[in-house]
Amino acid sequence: MQLHDALAAADNAVAGNPDRAATAIVHDSPDARIVVFRLDAGQTVPLHSSTSSVTLSVIRGSGIISGPVGGIVKEHAVHAGNVATYEPGELHGMHADAGTFVVLATIAPRPGTPRGVQAA
Repeated sequence: MQLHDALAAADNAVAGNPDRAATAIVHDSPDARIVVFRLDAGQTVPLHSSTSSVTLSVIRGSGIISGPVGGIVKEHAVHAGNVATYEPGELHGMHADAGTFVVLATIAPRPGTPRGVQAA
């Protein structure tokens, strides 16, 4: 077992650009990658898709997540405790409208891992 402190990882995350979200990899294996995003007011993770399933879990603050509903990408206000799931290929993104917004993203299988491959 490994125990991870996602909030500490978020607090220590570094952004390569001050206009972008700070990120840190919390866990990385062929089965899943877990990444924490810390967004300050006005910061955005643009809409994008993944070949894997994605789960976004809000662990601090509130903000906006985007995703398709009935084939149309919509924005949804979310807060700590909310979880959004996306199928492979679905567009998803997020932004902080006010205050700090921390989201834990689980991507499974890990990007770049062929489907059907499992950790030893």
